[in-house]
Amino acid sequence: MEIFGNYIMTFIGMGGFFAPILFISCHLLRPLFFLPVVFICVSGGVLFGPVAGTVYSIIGITLSSVIFYGLISWAPKSFKKLVHVKKKLIGSRGELTTSQIAVLRLVPFIHFHLLSLCLIEVSANFKDYTKSSLFSNVPLAFVYTSIGGWISHLTPLNIFLFLMLLLPFLYLLRRKEIIIKWQEFFQVSA
Repeated sequence: MEIFGNYIMTFIGMGGFFAPILFISCHLLRPLFFLPVVFICVSGGVLFGPVAGTVYSIIGITLSSVIFYGLISWAPKSFKKLVHVKKKLIGSRGELTTSQIAVLRLVPFIHFHLLSLCLIEVSANFKDYTKSSLFSNVPLAFVYTSIGGWISHLTPLNIFLFLMLLLPFLYLLRRKEIIIKWQEFFQVSA
């Protein structure tokens, strides 16, 4: 897959006027080719520079999130199955805030669309989801396009330290309330 990803990025680099459109299309086709979001964002920083690469990545990632919302809305049974899998992974009371999702998007090995699913659960409607998605995608695009070269040359120890620095933010940005249903609190054992 790495060779295929490098081939796509070379093709985009030679695209000229259509290069931004090809790059945004790569963000949309990324799940089909199993390319990580980080790879595409870092490539955008290399190909277009930090400012233009960030703008193109924000557009591409947000469009990808909107398409995911459309697909999930179109298939409600799949949505219920994915929510069930998410509850097994995160827990039944694992509702994340938009700020937490923005921080978690910076962690490269957490699935992008799993976090989009979490955003769908905490959003009231499509407009709210799009706004939250845009808000949570900006740090991801900014960090990985601007500092892409720096991140790619980190040692495993530095990556571990960076992830440990993110953990306090997850705690500080958590939802401060817990809702327990009456039936769950007073479970009657038969």
